Amino acid sequence: MKAVITVVGKDTVGILAKVSAVCSDYEANIMEVSQSVLQDLFAMIMLVELRKKNFKELSEHLTAVGEENNLKIHTMHEDIFNSMHKI
Repeated sequence: MKAVITVVGKDTVGILAKVSAVCSDYEANIMEVSQSVLQDLFAMIMLVELRKKNFKELSEHLTAVGEENNLKIHTMHEDIFNSMHKI
């Protein structure tokens, strides 16, 4: 199962490392990453593959990390992402 993770917020040191660490904790393989820094705004899209069925826990943990670091982190299941783009 795959998931799309988006991160938006003020650019600070270690954002990618924090999100990657959570992915590692949940055995989510990072398949692709695209990130940009526009002045002081950080934006990232990450595609991960989950080996275990722990999407909900991963999503909740990433949301909490976002709140702790003044970031908006959204995790979307691949099925929802694909359905949105078929309409």
